[in-house]
Amino acid sequence: MTNMVNKAQGFGLSLITKMASSDVLDQLKLRKFIEKSLYQGSKAGYKTLSKTQKAFKANKDLHKQRLNNQEKSLFDLNYSEDQQMTIDTMSQFAGDVLYPLAASADQNETFPTELWQYIEELGLNFYALPEALGGVAAEKNILSNVLIAEHLAKGDFSLAAGMLSTFSVINAVTQWGSEQVQALYLNSFAQGSSIRASFAIQEATPAFNPYQLKTKAISRAGQYFIQGEKTLVLLAENADIFLVSAELNGQAEVFILRRDESIQFKKSPAMGLKATETATLIFNQTLALRLGDEDFNYTAFLDFGNLMWCAMAVGTCEAVKKYCIEYANERTAFGEPISHRQSVAFMIADMTIEIDAMRMLILNAASLAESGQTFHREAYLARLLCAEKAMKIGTDGVQILGGHGFTKEHPVERWYRDLRATAIVHSGLHA
Repeated sequence: MTNMVNKAQGFGLSLITKMASSDVLDQLKLRKFIEKSLYQGSKAGYKTLSKTQKAFKANKDLHKQRLNNQEKSLFDLNYSEDQQMTIDTMSQFAGDVLYPLAASADQNETFPTELWQYIEELGLNFYALPEALGGVAAEKNILSNVLIAEHLAKGDFSLAAGMLSTFSVINAVTQWGSEQVQALYLNSFAQGSSIRASFAIQEATPAFNPYQLKTKAISRAGQYFIQGEKTLVLLAENADIFLVSAELNGQAEVFILRRDESIQFKKSPAMGLKATETATLIFNQTLALRLGDEDFNYTAFLDFGNLMWCAMAVGTCEAVKKYCIEYANERTAFGEPISHRQSVAFMIADMTIEIDAMRMLILNAASLAESGQTFHREAYLARLLCAEKAMKIGTDGVQILGGHGFTKEHPVERWYRDLRATAIVHSGLHA
């Protein structure tokens, strides 16, 4: 046992050493934030490596206990010190790194290769791993996860989605994985920073309903095999592991599987999310494991994913609003800035109101989920509002810029295209 604990501590120390020696932190001026995050996450000493199996399910009352110990109100919107540190880190990274890369990534329809290194340098995936496996997640923290999504998306919606793909799969495995799945895959993620993962949920059917799936799971000799087709899979050709939704005995379930020769890939570029290199996957009797066990909740699984898309929509809408304010103050017509015109000013004011309303619904749903309470209604309302208002804000952004909004000279046309994914994609990420 002592050797195992020492090994875990050694892994944590090696991570800290590697992060501390990185030039990227100095370039981005993120050193003080990252070092503090690593200290807070590792000070518990990586106590229990032997408890890696069922890491978060050893106590099924975890969320209820947190509710009993939670001192602040569910509607207290003051961020904790760690949450504010996370916001500052992700916002600065979004502005310094993601935004400058976004235009060329969209134009070339490729996910920038340098972002894989940035993900590792930031230790992003370790935010989702439990402490017992060398991560910094002392407990499930849904509020912090949606804050990460929101503030990364201020730099770019599509690049944020790509960066959060593996992070979200780890969250889902941690939240729902059976003992077998957690023991196999969480250890793999902890030991291999180059492992990449994605979700395969969407299907190419009109008005896709995630509860009515054409993809089937077949049980044979105690094993599961996936047959069917999925579309809009983020970074599909880079992923080593997939979470796939499929119908099993008339019910929607989620399975985890590894990339192998039974999976065919077909590029399927979309209107938006171009930098995520979306593709169609065709499964032909692909061997898989069932993700969860008796406590798996497919509806909650979808709700967690939708909250992440909504959070990214809010972040990108903030970017639209900020850009439109700057443009309206600088652009003159008839001898004065166009921001002096009520039609423009009211449009920007509406953006602010709608963004605040979306954020309130998301934080309400996330806080309920984090404290172990039912949150489906709140998550559903958040999705409805974000799907409608995110597209409206994107449209208004283009409108405020007029003819300039229709050109690639300005980023609002890209944001407009990406924001429409909020109403299209079901799950595909996970808080």
